[in-house]
Amino acid sequence: MGDKRITRRDFIRGAAVTGAGLVAASCAPAAEETPTEVPKEKIVVGMSRPLSGPLQVIGDSAFGPIYNRWVQEVNDAGGIYVEEYGKSLPIELKIYDDTSDVGTAVRLTEKLILEDKVDFLWPACGTAFIYAQAPIANKYGYILLTMEGGGTTITPMLPSLPYIFLSLSFSDWYELPVLADLLGEKGAKTAYVSYIADLHGIEYSAVAGIEFPKRGIEIVGLKSLPPDIKDLAPVINLAKASEADVFCCFAYPDQIMPAVGTSMGLGYNPKAWVGGPGVNFGFFQAAFGPAAEGLIGFTTFARGSSPELAAFADMLYADLPLEAQDWWGHPLYWAALETWKAAIEKAGTLNQDAIRDVLATETFDTILGPTWYENGLLAKDAHPGEIGQWINGVFEVVGPKDKATAEFVYPKPEWPAPPEE
Repeated sequence: MGDKRITRRDFIRGAAVTGAGLVAASCAPAAEETPTEVPKEKIVVGMSRPLSGPLQVIGDSAFGPIYNRWVQEVNDAGGIYVEEYGKSLPIELKIYDDTSDVGTAVRLTEKLILEDKVDFLWPACGTAFIYAQAPIANKYGYILLTMEGGGTTITPMLPSLPYIFLSLSFSDWYELPVLADLLGEKGAKTAYVSYIADLHGIEYSAVAGIEFPKRGIEIVGLKSLPPDIKDLAPVINLAKASEADVFCCFAYPDQIMPAVGTSMGLGYNPKAWVGGPGVNFGFFQAAFGPAAEGLIGFTTFARGSSPELAAFADMLYADLPLEAQDWWGHPLYWAALETWKAAIEKAGTLNQDAIRDVLATETFDTILGPTWYENGLLAKDAHPGEIGQWINGVFEVVGPKDKATAEFVYPKPEWPAPPEE
């Protein structure tokens, strides 16, 4: 019985509790049974998403089409089999509108965890949103697979954020190093960099400032863009006056689209025009048509990347309008959800810790082929591409060269002549 002594007070208290229990048991109806746990009937996934506001156009074209189609396919097949419950469970989505506001997304993330008690979190949209949301998910032990958004700033924090897994390629993982290689090999010597004044723009401009000089490309101008900027003419005129070989606009569609239109209107045609996110979307091609030719953005695939990715594009885009296509993130987002489902089935439970351990250590078979995470990042070797360019109406992979589906065009063609009135 060990060395612990039982005092007289402990004995009396214990006897009283035991006696009360015996009386209660003798008085209870014989037919009454101990309540059982309510059976699990579904997996509830919570999200804070930009259903309105400036990021809505990205949310509607990036992760939005993926999770809607993927959940439908999984549920149509019966759900996700969870050994702990001995059956397959369908997925139910609980989505709130964060109005493209980081503070709102933070509050909604905590609401989903603490009030709604969802089984899992899926991500908000945007680099700054990921940065704000990740520590919250990690604090409460919720796995968070991120989708639209970079991770340059958060990467050094990942050892202290074991529940966070980043799926998208981003500035130094491994886009701008590849872009700098392509431009350097073609002889580019100077670049003018504009960037949106938020975490996305800050990350990309900072990494460009590291990678471009390594290839002998001098940054001759650096201009921050307010998110609500309306008139891009002063910026484009500065870039034009610099005579830089390369113009970069590290921003969102609300800045990318007018920057392209203004470049055309002012006759600014650098040897390379780089923009994103924005250039990678189908709505960009729909808006600019032939004028998109030669413009550069970020990507991971084209139909020529592999038969599996060609089939994926055919499947996903058969029912989506051109405007909803995304040649950067779509296959990575789909593959990330495949790893999530496989990890649940492997763990045989909905326990976050068990699933996290599987995600962190296993290699999964996805549309990308063998897919795994390296210290919380979707492995660089699993990326089908990094840099894309509109060539003959197709957003082709042009870098890295060993994964290219077309040869990099440099310098870009002249803007098409404006239509005659």
